[in-house]
Amino acid sequence: MPINLVELAQRIRKLRIDRRMTLEDVCAAAGLTRSWLSKVENFRVTPSLPALAKIADTLGVHLSELLEGLDSKPQIVVVRKDERQKVLRDEQISNITYESLAYKRTGRRMDPFLLHLPPGATRVEPLAHEGEEFLLVIKGSTDFEYGDGNYELHEGDSLYFDASVPHRLVNRSESIVQVLCVFGELNNL
Repeated sequence: MPINLVELAQRIRKLRIDRRMTLEDVCAAAGLTRSWLSKVENFRVTPSLPALAKIADTLGVHLSELLEGLDSKPQIVVVRKDERQKVLRDEQISNITYESLAYKRTGRRMDPFLLHLPPGATRVEPLAHEGEEFLLVIKGSTDFEYGDGNYELHEGDSLYFDASVPHRLVNRSESIVQVLCVFGELNNL
């Protein structure tokens, strides 16, 4: 069963917050590191089944409950503009807003988001994650830092890249920039 990292991350974070537990609380009880669990909740790493079992146990749910429905796939889902779901990602180190464009379909092989970058928006430092990524600048211009390179992107420009290389978007303009971002997991492609 392919696991959708975004959906799984949102479930883990919601359960943790609903139980009024911090990352540190869960990690101490499950024998995991805060850094690793933070990466799971920010859909940067794929947790192993034993690690998921520890997390589920710590959160007081069965592993099957944590994974329930992640493999169901309706043929089509429609997400209206006013139904987009904001996703928290790296909120301590980034002021970029993510809107999930396909959250209604579980078990998906890619995750499309609309990113909103306010003037000056960036992540504190470039980060890497598993999988591949596609970006399309919908509105405005932005810089894309990838490894040691920098790419100036304008409306209509796109990129497809290996996400295991540290990367980040930087909005150096005075206007809001919108970027379509699609995450794809290598093991699902």
